[in-house]
Amino acid sequence: MKDWNIVRRFEQMPDLPVLAEVDVLVIGGGAAGVAAAETAGSMGKNTWLIEKYGFCGGAAVAGLSGTICGMFMASDDEHAQPEQVVFGFTERFRQALKVRGGVTEPQKYGKTYTVTHDPLMWREVADDFLEQAGVTTLFHTAVTGVIMDKDTFKGVVIESNAGQSIILSKMIVDASGDAAVIARAGMDYYFGDNGRIQNPTMFFRIAGVDMEKYLDYYGDDTICPPKVTQNILAANESGEYDLPRHKIWIFPTTRPGELMVNATRLAGQDGRMLNVIDPKDFTEAEIFGRRQVRDYARFLNKFVPGCEDAYVVDTGVEVGIRQTRSIVGVETLTNDNVINCEKRNDGICRTPWPIELHSGDKPKLHWLLNDYYDVPYNTLVPIVGENIIAAGRCLSAEHEALASARVTAQCFEYGHAAGIAAVKAINENKRIRDLTGEEIRAVMIKNGSAL
Repeated sequence: MKDWNIVRRFEQMPDLPVLAEVDVLVIGGGAAGVAAAETAGSMGKNTWLIEKYGFCGGAAVAGLSGTICGMFMASDDEHAQPEQVVFGFTERFRQALKVRGGVTEPQKYGKTYTVTHDPLMWREVADDFLEQAGVTTLFHTAVTGVIMDKDTFKGVVIESNAGQSIILSKMIVDASGDAAVIARAGMDYYFGDNGRIQNPTMFFRIAGVDMEKYLDYYGDDTICPPKVTQNILAANESGEYDLPRHKIWIFPTTRPGELMVNATRLAGQDGRMLNVIDPKDFTEAEIFGRRQVRDYARFLNKFVPGCEDAYVVDTGVEVGIRQTRSIVGVETLTNDNVINCEKRNDGICRTPWPIELHSGDKPKLHWLLNDYYDVPYNTLVPIVGENIIAAGRCLSAEHEALASARVTAQCFEYGHAAGIAAVKAINENKRIRDLTGEEIRAVMIKNGSAL
């Protein structure tokens, strides 16, 4: 980003008030951040969470991605029942949503299953989890700088409408999704495959659907049947519609007569790839994303039975982000690790989700049938930095590997692992990088993770 300077690094304490001195500071309140903060707080550490919006949820809620993907095995057997292989924090959160009526039963997604959640209830469950764990949450707050002693983070500069302040912390979890804290310190990161990253998308929800009529036509697989794709192509040929993505995904939600739709494909109006780290691209994605939503809604009204009277309820608060910066980690999850379903003694999360690559004109789906791979602990540990760990989609992974490893169930478990690592590092007076995946996973197993 030649027009912007991300590095904001203080080698001495800036002349600002110190708001708090804490044990564990988590930046970002998405799936990974909530899991990391709740885990560290529950283990007795003074934990603070910083979030730019007025609610937790990140891509799952602000981006309205709306599903907890990555919990179930994939199978070629069309009669196969959902086989769950990811538990731990993920399952605790799903159960809490279920108690509120805020999550569906497993829904078919091609060869696997997913569940759709209510984004309002997601926020409420996160609020409750954090409060019960004794976590102090600051909404409407952003990190604008880092205070360093060589490769050790002493704290961060935060900014809100109240002004600027400092939080000092023993351990930091970068759960920003964008490796924002690591980048502000001038540490190494990269974008996808030589700068090529996955397309963003604008999710939306429609209500007023005659569900019986809709399901009778569309079927129970959330990935659209060929007849819908043919209708999209025909609609485009008529010149009345501009629908760039031909294979769309539609998920019944927990609410009567409501569907969540993943249909848009966003590229720059000049055809360039959009990188939403740049606010110019972010803005373009959101403006044109909302316009595409209107076109897809019109299409659904005319071409999909049951949706004749449907109307748009909302779009994401932000565009759905699949990929931005990745950290350069002590270890990198490779495309081969994923394709070969490699198991690891230092693995901190199972991943059965396909390589779901949204790059260029059509999505690529590579299924991992009746199997999963393990994500190694050291993919969360930056190659430089003594007391920082990443959690969420910014883990160190090759381009196609990330297209599998970035989904919600896994992000919950990365946060779970990061929270444990931060607490262990404090308790044992060790650097994050000196901990082993075997140690972390032993605690995760005690906490209910299947590893």
